[in-house]
Amino acid sequence: MIETLVTTEAEELLYQLTALLEQELRCQPKASGLRLIESAHDNGLRMTARLRDFEVKDLLSLTQFFGFHTETFSLAVNFLDRFLSKMKVQPKHLGCVGLSCFYLAVKASEEERNVPLATDLIRISQYRFTVSDMMRMEKIILEKLCWKVKATTAFQFLQLYHSLIHENLSCERRKYLNFERLETQLKACHCRIMFSKAKPSVLALSIMALEIEEQKLLELTEALEFLQLHSKVYIKIQGRKEEKCMQVPTQRKRGRSIGILVSFVTLLGFCLFGFGFGLVSWIFFPFVLGSLVSYLL
Repeated sequence: MIETLVTTEAEELLYQLTALLEQELRCQPKASGLRLIESAHDNGLRMTARLRDFEVKDLLSLTQFFGFHTETFSLAVNFLDRFLSKMKVQPKHLGCVGLSCFYLAVKASEEERNVPLATDLIRISQYRFTVSDMMRMEKIILEKLCWKVKATTAFQFLQLYHSLIHENLSCERRKYLNFERLETQLKACHCRIMFSKAKPSVLALSIMALEIEEQKLLELTEALEFLQLHSKVYIKIQGRKEEKCMQVPTQRKRGRSIGILVSFVTLLGFCLFGFGFGLVSWIFFPFVLGSLVSYLL
């Protein structure tokens, strides 16, 4: 058992993690709807993955402009993907849908004094629709989302995983597991629709595993394995329809599961971080991590 787990603080974090794991599938996009968007041709009449990704990048720019938290951005992406996976949205309406999702996330996550006026948000976004248009769209979105605005996000999992793992590092090595860097990687993933098909826990744990591999924090292997088992990450068996849960009683299966993750992360880490985490890595990170996430789904 890893050392962190014997502390009261860690027990509380694990309790929170378990609660999130139980809730994460309740407010996630429909995979079938996301696949339809991915397969759509860019003819100007249907929603496509490219249009969705551009809209999310605009929301990221707004998040940075206003200085909002990453959780707000992550929640806005959740709202947008859930709505797009349920409704057929014409490209000309995407701006209103995206900004309405963003405004709902801001009002749900940020302090009231930091919430901008709708008129200012529209003006800064340079859209032509009115406040009334956005208010009507907000109501439609809330109805389609069944008024569930407290969704579980990958950012919440990333926070918990980082807090649990961070305590297993010595003081001088904690700087190598930088949370801001992990946030940056998560934001990059949100800008690609493929990652919205992954469970938030899988996406967050994959990002954490890649970073641990890149920073060569080998002392965290046991902690990472424990979280992988605790989170019940599933591996899809090639050629079979059923999925095998990683939380299995035998040591042989347990070792095989973590071995698959570690070896795969090693390969992806070599492909990605050989470039250094600059502009090139920002571009290539989603493509590389996508292979890992699809493998773990």
